[in-house]
Amino acid sequence: MRNLISSFVMMTAVLLITSGSFAQQSDTKKEEAKKAQTQAKPAAVPLSSTVKSAADVAAQQPEKAGKLYGGWMLPAAGLTFPALPYDLDALEPVIDKLTVEIHYDRHHRAYYNNFLKAVGGTEMETMTIFEIFSKMSELPVSVRNNGGGFFNHVLYWNNLSPKGGGEPGGELGEAITKYFGSFEAFRAKFDEAAKTRFGSGWAWLSVDPEKGELFISSTANQDNPLMNTESRRGFPILGIDVWEHAYYLKYQNKRADYVESFWKIVNWQDVEARYKQFHEMKDKLFR
Repeated sequence: MRNLISSFVMMTAVLLITSGSFAQQSDTKKEEAKKAQTQAKPAAVPLSSTVKSAADVAAQQPEKAGKLYGGWMLPAAGLTFPALPYDLDALEPVIDKLTVEIHYDRHHRAYYNNFLKAVGGTEMETMTIFEIFSKMSELPVSVRNNGGGFFNHVLYWNNLSPKGGGEPGGELGEAITKYFGSFEAFRAKFDEAAKTRFGSGWAWLSVDPEKGELFISSTANQDNPLMNTESRRGFPILGIDVWEHAYYLKYQNKRADYVESFWKIVNWQDVEARYKQFHEMKDKLFR
C-alpha cells in the first residue's frame, strides 16, 4: 500500500512538472509570435515625416532645374526634382502647411516622376523641355500633362515667398504700367483670368517673344504659354495654380479668396529676374 501511494505521488509530480513545462513553452511561443507580428507590421508614418526639408533635399541632389530658365537647358533625362525654396509652413497664413506639403511632395513630385517615365526610352530624353514644349501638339498627352505639371510648379513655387507682396519696381514695374496702364489695372485683369478659368488650370503673366509685350492669359489643365498648342505663345514669368489642390483645404470653393490672398506672397524679385532673362534667352526658346 505504501509503495502504491509513493508511485501515485511521483506520477502526480511528473504530470504537474510536465504541464507546467508545456504551459511555459506555449506562453513562450505566443510571445515569440506576437513579437514577430509586431516586427512584420510597418509602423504608421505621418505625412510630414515623408517630406524632407529644403536643406536635406538640396544636399542630396543638385537643383538642376534651377530657379530661372537657364537650368532647363539640360536634356530632359538630366532634370532633377528641385528643392522647395522655403519651409513647408513659410507661406502661412496665405497657404497652409498641409496644402504645401501635399501639393509639393505628392502632386508636383508625381508630375516629375511621370514626366521622366513618359520621355524615357524616346528621343525626348535628349531634348530640352523647351524643345519638347515647342513640339507639344505632336506628342503624347502624358508628356503634355506631366511635362507641363512639372515645369509649371517649379515656376509657381519660386514665384512665391514668405517675404513677398507689394508691387514690383524697376524694369518690370515700368513694363506693367506701360502695357496695362497701372499695377491696379494689371492685377484686376490677372485676377479675372484666374477666377474665371473654368475647371482646373493656370493664369499667367508672360512676355510676347516677337513684340516684347507683357500679356495675360489662362490655360487649361497643365498647359502653359511655352507650348505650341497655345494661340498666343509667350515666356511665362508669373503663374498662379487654380487647380483645387492648390487651395481647397484652406479656401474650399472660394477660389476668389485664394486669388486675392496670392498677392501677399508674390516674389517680385523672382518675377523680375525672369523678365530680364527673357531678353537673354528668347532666341533659344522660340525657334
